[in-house]
Amino acid sequence: MEQELIVADEPSKKLRKAYKDIKASYLKRIRWAVTLFYFTMGLNFATWASRIPDIQASLGLTEGDLGSLLFAIPLGQLCIMPFSGRLAVKYGSHRTVVLGLSLYVCALIGLGFAREQWQLSLALFFFGICSNLTNISVNTQGIYTEGLFRRSVMSSFHGAWSTAGFTGALIGIGMKSLHLEPKIHFIAVAVLIWGVIIFNYKYLVKVKSRQKQKEKRKLFSKPDTVLVWLGVMSFCCMLSEGIMFDWSGVYFRKVIGARGPLAVLGYASFMAFMAIGRFSGDIIIRKLGRKRVLQIAGCMVSFGLYSAVALPYIVPATIAFMLVGLGVSTIIPIIFSVAGNRPNIPPSIALQTVSSVSFLGFMLGPPVIGHVAQATSLRMSFAIIGIFGIGIAFLVSRIKGIE
Repeated sequence: MEQELIVADEPSKKLRKAYKDIKASYLKRIRWAVTLFYFTMGLNFATWASRIPDIQASLGLTEGDLGSLLFAIPLGQLCIMPFSGRLAVKYGSHRTVVLGLSLYVCALIGLGFAREQWQLSLALFFFGICSNLTNISVNTQGIYTEGLFRRSVMSSFHGAWSTAGFTGALIGIGMKSLHLEPKIHFIAVAVLIWGVIIFNYKYLVKVKSRQKQKEKRKLFSKPDTVLVWLGVMSFCCMLSEGIMFDWSGVYFRKVIGARGPLAVLGYASFMAFMAIGRFSGDIIIRKLGRKRVLQIAGCMVSFGLYSAVALPYIVPATIAFMLVGLGVSTIIPIIFSVAGNRPNIPPSIALQTVSSVSFLGFMLGPPVIGHVAQATSLRMSFAIIGIFGIGIAFLVSRIKGIE
C-alpha cells in the first residue's frame, strides 16, 4: 500500500476513515513498524550511553572535559528544534523519520571513530541534530498511528523506547565482555537499525496536508495557549525524569549509603517501573481517562520523591523510586497525544511547540540540581523537584482539551 492520505486537521477521525477498509492485520503491522522505529531510536542513544566510559578513557577526558563535550548534544537539538516540525510538515513525517534515523545511526558511527576532542564534539553536535529530528518525526507517526485505532496506544510506543534503554545496556555489557571497540559495537548496532528501517519504512503512515500554505503562515504566528501549557507540564515532567536519570545513582550512594551493585538499585527500579507503567498505561488511560491519569501520575511523582527524602533507607527509597517511575511513565505520552490532536495545527508543529518549552527542563534540570545540592544538600534538591509533580496535577485541571 503506497497511497498518501489526504489529511488536514484532525488525524484521529480522518485517518480512521481513510483506513476503514484496511484489514486489522495490516493496521497491526503499521503499529509494529512504528513501535520498531521508537525502539531503534532509543537503542541508538542507549548504545552511545553504554560506551561513554570507554570513549572517555580512550580520549583521556576528565569529568570536566566530558561534561563540556556532552553539552554539544542539547546544543545540536536546540539548533534544529525550530525546523524539525516544519520539515515534517513539508516533506511528511514518514520521510523525515527515515532520514532522521538513518543520519542518527551515521552520527553514532562517527562517535566511535572520534580520536580527538573536536571530532567527538562535532559528532555529538550532529548526534543532537539527528536526535531531535527523529524524535519529532517518530512522535508524529505515533500520533497518526494512534489515530487509526479507537483507543490509546501512545504509551506503548514510549514503552518500546524505554525497553530499548535496557536492551542497549545489555548489548553494551556483552560487547565490552568481548573486548570489542566502541566503533565495532556501533557499526553492529547500525546494521541492525538499518535493517529495521529497510523492512519497515513502507508501513509508516503517509499523510499529506491540504493546507500547506495555511500551515506556513502559522509557523510564525502566536503559539497555541494550550500547547504552551502542555509544554510547561512536559517541562515539569522532564525535570523529574532528569533528576532520576542523572542523580538517582548518586542519591543512593551518598544519601542512602548503598555500596557496590546496590548503588544502581534506585536507577534500575525507576527504569523498570517506568517501562512497566508505559506498557500498561494505555489500558489505564482507557479506563480512567487522560485527565485523571495525569493527576494521579503527578501526585505519584511528588509522593515518591518526598518519600525518598523523608525515608532515606534502601527499601523505602527503592519503593519510592518505583513510584516515581510509574508516575512519569504516562505523562509525556499523554501530553504528546493531546498536543498532536489539537484542531487546525499539524501534529509535528504542535510537538515542536511542546518540545521547545519542555526542552528547557532537559537543559536546565541537571546543572540546577547540582548547584542546589552543592549549596544545600542532595535531599533538598529532590524535595524541590518534588513540587513539580504537584504542579502537573494542578495544571491538568486548568487546561481545556484533556479528557
